[in-house]
Amino acid sequence: MKKINIVRSWLIGSFVLFGITSCTAGFEDANRPGHETSLEELGRDDYAVSSFITELQNFAFPEQENTYQNTEDLIGNYLGRYMTYVKPDFSVKNYTCFNASDDWKIVPWRDVFAKATSSFNAVAVLTQEEGPMYALALILRAQLMLRFTDTYGPLPIGVEEDANAYSSQEKVYSHLIETLDKAISIITPLVETNPGLVLKADADKVYGGKMNQWCKFANSLKLRMAIRMRFVNQDEAQRIAVEAYKAGVIEQNEDNCAITYIPNGQYKTSVDWGDSRACADLESYMNGFGDPRIYQYFKNTEEYGRRSVVGCRAGANVTNKDLAMKKYSAANIEEDSRGMWMTATEMTFCRAEGAMLGWDMGGTPGALYNQAVRLSFEQWGVAGQEYYYLENSENTQEYYYDAADGYGGNHAPVSTITVKWDDNDSPERKMERLIVQKWIALFPDGQEGWNEIRRTGYPCVFPVAQSTNGYDLDVPNRIPFDPREMNGNNQENYRKAVEMLGGKDDYAARMWWQNGGNK
Repeated sequence: MKKINIVRSWLIGSFVLFGITSCTAGFEDANRPGHETSLEELGRDDYAVSSFITELQNFAFPEQENTYQNTEDLIGNYLGRYMTYVKPDFSVKNYTCFNASDDWKIVPWRDVFAKATSSFNAVAVLTQEEGPMYALALILRAQLMLRFTDTYGPLPIGVEEDANAYSSQEKVYSHLIETLDKAISIITPLVETNPGLVLKADADKVYGGKMNQWCKFANSLKLRMAIRMRFVNQDEAQRIAVEAYKAGVIEQNEDNCAITYIPNGQYKTSVDWGDSRACADLESYMNGFGDPRIYQYFKNTEEYGRRSVVGCRAGANVTNKDLAMKKYSAANIEEDSRGMWMTATEMTFCRAEGAMLGWDMGGTPGALYNQAVRLSFEQWGVAGQEYYYLENSENTQEYYYDAADGYGGNHAPVSTITVKWDDNDSPERKMERLIVQKWIALFPDGQEGWNEIRRTGYPCVFPVAQSTNGYDLDVPNRIPFDPREMNGNNQENYRKAVEMLGGKDDYAARMWWQNGGNK
């Protein structure tokens, strides 16, 4: 009880800060000046816990349009080469060209990281760090912190003696695995006793309170992390991957992790606002392979050209948004489409990569590769068309022809990889084939697409259409920290974090888990 008393004022303030204002009779009266809301009132019927869980989901799976644009579109989708900007205001300074403004760099820390941390802390206090709702909060925190550490590297996760101190990325990974294991240990006995257990369905916009699915998602996060770290610690990666697979990961599309948030973030940024369009890299691979999913991913262009789906080169100097919107393809997505954040396809590709290393992943590399593609075709509503696709051993990435009077220019193919699996290929060519198909299937999760480019060097992508300001890289290895860390009250911790990066807080400092790709 002492712990709750210490944070009582902060918790009530946080409750008001995040604007949780619905469903409770008398709530407005309770928050008028002169009336102090009690902790007991906030916690009545677990209303407060449910509200903070909902808020935490909004940050862990960011679909709100402004948050989505600043944390997913401008960073993940553009650097993962799924989408690119066609807004002239974005063409001057941006992450793609390695020169984003300080205003851009501040937003993810201020509007997501800080608020999500507060939401998690609130749940931890209200639950006394016990029970399934706390376990759910641990899983959501792991989802969000993984995305942040894979964007920046070292991260302040509150485990050092100084709570504001940064932990190395290796330590962040280790900590997140530990917390996922804790969450799984809380949920597993409950779902073993009651497989259909549902808790707080109204508060859960992802799985509707189905705890067995949250357990699968937690194991799937572990598998994702194991594959990510396999180049730097293969023994530990194998242990984690096999443990996660045997405990149960997402294997069917019915268990895919998707959030219901209306309006969908990508709908707002690409269709409603028209700020983003298909990227030339993804378009050239999919058109080259004759991939029918391209028409599920993107709309036809308004202005007829060589082909119906046309992407724009990353980093193009777009000077007229209205023209660019007509020349290049928008995302084919609706206002009420669910935001997709983890799929059976991704997990099956992870298993295929593990199988290439001799790990027990429940199948051979080729069989799992083919199954992953089948699952993706099923997910996107083109099931049955994958047979000819998987048998194609000739088609390669297409020569990229820009739209007439376009903004990025033409470019020759940068890859000769084909689709059909060949057990006799070299390990490197098998790896490229697997990652290219995984990258295509990960759409629209650009953060994971960017992770694959940096982790493996695949897919090979076109050079940035404009100057990269002295960087000899196709995509950034990371994003610089919030500049307020360097100039504010956390300067000493910031300095130590930069030392962990090798001495520079720039776009070239490498992730702990990176392979030799993207040099």
